[in-house]
Amino acid sequence: MPPGPFSPRALFLLLLSTTILGGFTMDARAQGNQAKSEDKPAVIEYYYKAKWGFADEFIRLFKKNHYPVLKKQIDMGRILQVTAVTPRFHNTEEGRWDYRVTIVFRNATIAFSDFDSEPLNKELYPDQETFKKEEQRRFEILLAHWDLPVNTLDLEKK
Repeated sequence: MPPGPFSPRALFLLLLSTTILGGFTMDARAQGNQAKSEDKPAVIEYYYKAKWGFADEFIRLFKKNHYPVLKKQIDMGRILQVTAVTPRFHNTEEGRWDYRVTIVFRNATIAFSDFDSEPLNKELYPDQETFKKEEQRRFEILLAHWDLPVNTLDLEKK
C-alpha cells in the first residue's frame, strides 16, 4: 500500500498521538476534578444495626468513646460536622438500622486518607484497657455496620 493518510504507519502515528494527547487531557481533567473535590466537603453516612435490645448500650458507648474523638477532629479541622439520627418507626429486619451518623469531612482527600486516631484515643482515654474493652463491646453488640459516601444533588441546577 503506498504511503498516504491511511497507511499503516500513518494510522500508527495517529493512534499514538491521540493516545498521548488523550492521556494528557485525561490527566488534566482528573487533576481539575481532584482540585474541585478538594474544595468541597465530603459526606459519609455510617449506619449501625445493633442486636435487638442493645441499641441504647451501643449509642451510650458511641457517645462515650467515639464521639469525643470525632469532636477532636472537628477542632483539628479534619471534620466540619457530625450528626446522628435514629428512625422514628421500625422497618423490616432486612432494612433495619438503629443509628445513622453523618460526618462531613473538609474534603474527599481527608475523608479517604489513612488517619491514625490512636494518638487521640490515648490522649482522651488514659485508661486504655477500659477504652479498648468498651470499644470491643460496642462492636460485639452490632449485627451490621456499613459506610456510605454520598453526593449532594443540587435540585435547582438545570
